[in-house]
Amino acid sequence: MGLNSTPSADRVHIGFFGRRNAGKSSVVNAVTGQELAVVSEVKGTTTDPVQKAMELLPIGPVVIIDTPGIDDEGSLGELRVRKTKQILNKTDVAVLVVDKTVGITSVEEELIAIFREKKIPYVIVFNKQDLREGSVPDEEYYIAVSAKTGFQIEELKEKIGKLAVTEEPKLKIVGDIISPSDFVVLVVPIDKAAPKGRLILPQQQTIRDILESDATAIVVKEYELRETLAQLGKKPSLVITDSQVFAKVSADTPKDIPLTSFSILFARYKGNLQTVVQGAAAIETLQDGDKVLISEGCTHHRQCDDIGSVKIPRWLKNYTGKELQIELSSGTEFPEDLSEYKLIIHCGGCMLNEREMKYRLKCAQDQDIPITNYGIAIAYMQGILKRSVEIFPHILAELPEE
Repeated sequence: MGLNSTPSADRVHIGFFGRRNAGKSSVVNAVTGQELAVVSEVKGTTTDPVQKAMELLPIGPVVIIDTPGIDDEGSLGELRVRKTKQILNKTDVAVLVVDKTVGITSVEEELIAIFREKKIPYVIVFNKQDLREGSVPDEEYYIAVSAKTGFQIEELKEKIGKLAVTEEPKLKIVGDIISPSDFVVLVVPIDKAAPKGRLILPQQQTIRDILESDATAIVVKEYELRETLAQLGKKPSLVITDSQVFAKVSADTPKDIPLTSFSILFARYKGNLQTVVQGAAAIETLQDGDKVLISEGCTHHRQCDDIGSVKIPRWLKNYTGKELQIELSSGTEFPEDLSEYKLIIHCGGCMLNEREMKYRLKCAQDQDIPITNYGIAIAYMQGILKRSVEIFPHILAELPEE
């Protein structure tokens, strides 16, 4: 991904929902102008959610999601329905496709209730106008279309555009705490889990934010930091590190230079820094046999010393001295029932959009399960959490004792 590409987490997620054979995939193809989804007369052709990042006028960068029929049957059907409901957790705009020859049934009414419960803006699309002419209720969120003839497809795109949230984020990753001409040093270990030849997404986005703030980004590996700071000739305004090397970077960074991590910056960027800082205190309460969920928002090939499945469990055991049960989740798989866990440690969520990250936090809060993230947990266990959040004074009052 180039530095000028819009990450999926920052795109408007538009989900298409409905019963089998309502014409969801045909409407998706008509709206996008692409053969994005397979179309067939056979019910249930779409068996898994299909996602595509693209530019869609008049909205801009979006992720289009075509989902399986919500009325699918059998044990496999139940799995598809569950996946469809998981998609709702990251949907910014929902498009409910109704077969106009059938009309709204209890299935659609259930979906509408979920949209309202989750506060998801939605539009109800009566497809197959070519088979049954006539008007639909005069409501702002109703529209009749024909995916086959193209009738009112442009009008549908305009409706979706009005519902899409396209405002600039209120917070920057780091741009609001640095000034033009500042030096910012980024400590970036070569991560074996990252695609070969690339920096991982949080690093790319942070560099872009620094450059857009007219500041200078200096990128070093952890073993080059001490020498780089000595040779700069000017004190950097901030050092940002990958959480995996927090301890070494803290030792090599003079106390008068502010220090934080990518994970902490992204927790603030997504609006959950206060929650995950408070959640770190639960590490102190862990006992033998307690279950800890370590959750990642993306999927990748796990390396021999993977941070989520190897390093954090090892640090937890060393810090607490307890025999803990560690469970892992990744991608869209996030448990609905969290009651068996004493603590959740989540990644920075760079691959999750704001709505899905907030959903996961809300799930934990509703079930009274403490949740923190990789960077906060690591800083806490290494005794440097206070230092790593000092650049955010309002957070210090919520800081647990180290």
